[in-house]
Amino acid sequence: MELKDIIRENVLRYLPAKSLRRCSCVCQDWKNYISTPFFAHSQSNSFHQVSGFFCQSPSSILPSFISLDPTAYGVPDPSLRFLPEPVDIRCSSNGLLCCQAQGTGYKPYYICNPVTQKWKKLPKPDANHGSDPALVLVFEPPLEKIVVEYRLICAFQSDTVGYKFDIYSSAEGTWRTSREICIGNWQIFPHTGVYVNGVVYWRPRSKIRILAFDLTSERATPFFSFVIGCLGNVNGKLCSAYRHGSNLLVFKQANAFFNKVMKFGWKEFSLEDSGIVMLSEDDGRVLFVGGETAVIYLETTLISYNMQTKNIKELPTEADDGRRMIPYVNSLVQL
Repeated sequence: MELKDIIRENVLRYLPAKSLRRCSCVCQDWKNYISTPFFAHSQSNSFHQVSGFFCQSPSSILPSFISLDPTAYGVPDPSLRFLPEPVDIRCSSNGLLCCQAQGTGYKPYYICNPVTQKWKKLPKPDANHGSDPALVLVFEPPLEKIVVEYRLICAFQSDTVGYKFDIYSSAEGTWRTSREICIGNWQIFPHTGVYVNGVVYWRPRSKIRILAFDLTSERATPFFSFVIGCLGNVNGKLCSAYRHGSNLLVFKQANAFFNKVMKFGWKEFSLEDSGIVMLSEDDGRVLFVGGETAVIYLETTLISYNMQTKNIKELPTEADDGRRMIPYVNSLVQL
């Protein structure tokens, strides 16, 4: 077997989509191989690294994309103008991006892959999700079948007191409202949702620090937790991270349930060895934590920190720090 055949069979599926575009130019055989649905399925199962972030400030009509490595990761049209109307980015999962139309009145949801520029418009839900819906997209690429199946979960305020949960299933093509109602006079921060091992978590605006919704049992549980900061998924564990002084503090869930108190172990990462991080009274904001990456906004600087290699990199940014940062995996997954 020739070297190019060994690479094709054993290496290509572990590369990000932008790198694979260049690999398609090596030879016609590689181009044909990379363009097949079978390879797209294989690559989406093999490549799961956070590649960058779709960003959008409240004052911006179009989103943009910040790549963690522009030579390796990227999308053809970061502004998502291939969609039929301007959108706000909402959430993502393993290469799929959920967006919502801008404007007034009914604003439909779109699921798309910015690499392939394929998209699907979801049907209108029966429930009112509000102007800023608390959405979490769940897509776990299956090994056994090529058909892409995903779910979109929305926590929305009920007519009484508390939250109900809408679930869209791509396999069924419909929305369904769970019977579960989580009673409580509190509100969810819409963009704090994260999916970890069958459970969706949000951070509410109250002393009840974390709300968990189990997708198997469809039971909602409000947990007390004394950690603060951005929620994320690190190595299959729910985590929370914030910056304090010259350190990044990452709290990892130690137990799933104990008297409705969620316990965390914690690890401290020093940032002071980098010339990028200017120590000041501003502790900054952790905008994302997941996989091996944390992203921190400090004054006018946006940095990424690799918790595995300890590398710190300055990312391009704007003066507006109120924008959404949605993590994206540079995948060939096909809708």
